[in-house]
Amino acid sequence: MHYGEDRVYKKIEVIGVSKKGIEEAIQAAIAKAHKSLERVSWFEVQEIHGHVGEDGVVSEYQVILKVSFQLK
Repeated sequence: MHYGEDRVYKKIEVIGVSKKGIEEAIQAAIAKAHKSLERVSWFEVQEIHGHVGEDGVVSEYQVILKVSFQLK
């Protein structure tokens, strides 16, 4: 594929979750999308959420992404 060619994409929403951090939550979402979809191309971070444990420490990161993949 060359970037000068016409192409069409579909964009879906996915949510990545990780106890380790925001980047890990993004990577988890992208890795799963890549396994489930063909031609994953790019993503946009829409929202970042988290959960705070009883000890006052962030216990989970949740990142809502829009993931784009090229249609055949």
